Amino acid sequence: MNLNIPTSSIGRPSETMNNWIPTVSLEEMSNNEYDVLIVGSGAGGGAVLWRLCEKLIAEGKRIGMIEAGDLVIPTHARNIPTISSERFPQYLHNPSFTSHTSKYSSNFPDAIEVNALGGRTLFWTQISPRMDSCEIKNWPVSLEEMNDYYGIAEKAMNVSDSFFKGSPLTETLIQRLREAGYSDSTYIPMAADLKTTMHGEIHSNVFFSSISFLTRAMKRSFDLAVRAKAVEIYTENDRVQGLRVMTPEKKSYTLKAKNIVMSASTFETPRILMNSGIKGEAIGHYLANHSGVRATSSMKREQFPEPLGTLGIVIPNGENCPYLLAMLDPMSWSSQEHERTFQEDVRINIGAYGKVESRFENRVYLDPTRRDKYGVPMLNVDFSYSDNDQKVIQQMTESCRDILRLVTGDDDPSVFMMPIGSDYHETGTCRMGDDPSTSATNRYGQIHGIEGLYVADNSVLPSVGRANPTLTTVAFAIRTADHIIESLKSTETRRSFVGF
Repeated sequence: MNLNIPTSSIGRPSETMNNWIPTVSLEEMSNNEYDVLIVGSGAGGGAVLWRLCEKLIAEGKRIGMIEAGDLVIPTHARNIPTISSERFPQYLHNPSFTSHTSKYSSNFPDAIEVNALGGRTLFWTQISPRMDSCEIKNWPVSLEEMNDYYGIAEKAMNVSDSFFKGSPLTETLIQRLREAGYSDSTYIPMAADLKTTMHGEIHSNVFFSSISFLTRAMKRSFDLAVRAKAVEIYTENDRVQGLRVMTPEKKSYTLKAKNIVMSASTFETPRILMNSGIKGEAIGHYLANHSGVRATSSMKREQFPEPLGTLGIVIPNGENCPYLLAMLDPMSWSSQEHERTFQEDVRINIGAYGKVESRFENRVYLDPTRRDKYGVPMLNVDFSYSDNDQKVIQQMTESCRDILRLVTGDDDPSVFMMPIGSDYHETGTCRMGDDPSTSATNRYGQIHGIEGLYVADNSVLPSVGRANPTLTTVAFAIRTADHIIESLKSTETRRSFVGF
């Protein structure tokens, strides 16, 4: 039978992709000049890229990003069903892409660096509180402006306090805490997409990572190169010119850029700056983190209804308190129900994050004798807790014990101090401020005295406060991106005026 029906092409693409995100080679990037080049793809770098691409979608600006690591996973690890609670830490500490700062120092041993697209946001706990207003009042940015940018960051990261609401475990313990006098006990704010999947829209990335920023940035084109190690920043007449970048095979390229945003990490950003001969009295200094105390106890399972649910409670204990208390069980946040076997006792964890003083003597600096495989000097770290920091640790220890006694009835809960750096909240080595003698950048994240060179990662925070730093880093990064956008537009306006 002869069917008189025309045949239509199914539309094969003219080009194919080799990876789950488009990438280019360093050789290709070396043939261009970038209006903005971002170094590092973690929370800060991802936020800058997204904001630039969103605001410059109709502009002809060339934007690029380089990442020292490779493509590891395309989302937060907890969004992947095969990475169970038990496998999560096993994958996080995979030596092929994660290294510990013990290679730098024995007195700051437990911080980690994740060399992968997305950085540590592939594994972070998504806890996203704002910094206390009493902390912000000492910063060079007004509280009103910070609140504006917190609002933008929270919307972009899907931050809300709804993640733990309704969980029997959380609701029961919040009620007990409030009855015991902790009236401000509430739900931990989480960066998690809780919108219902419907009308054919798919929300596959519940837990936020910087990959979400990169996805939104793809509304317009940008160049991305992975396995690209930033080695040295080039400047001329106090103006940034470009960046020397190397491949794992030690091949070197020069990338030209009018603006460079360093988002490599609290350790790597000052390391690259110092290796480039960038001067600044505060660069590498004022290293801070959170001191940490953990306490555990247990309660009878029969005190809670089915299903048990998850645990996520924050206990501010007043804004002027130098530490933040939290009851949480990260191991349960992504666990399938079959992983949570019925137990006679329920383990209750409480932790405390303590503010650490920003002191000049806590620092990172280049090692005069050791170099990495790229020829860049290794870092040394000098860090210690001050007398006041140790007093805060003691206060946290007592508070954790008291709360568990009240809530669980356990007179002798297990309490231990967290190893230095294990909070992964290090900040301050390129801190923001108005005084070049005590800060590395100005109030917009630009390195003092070097036009076009910016910092947008945890290192730029003026002080650590007592809150997890990621939300604040993202808010600062978006603000820095807005400043760069305005400077690009004003430069274009000046050129147009001169041309006229």
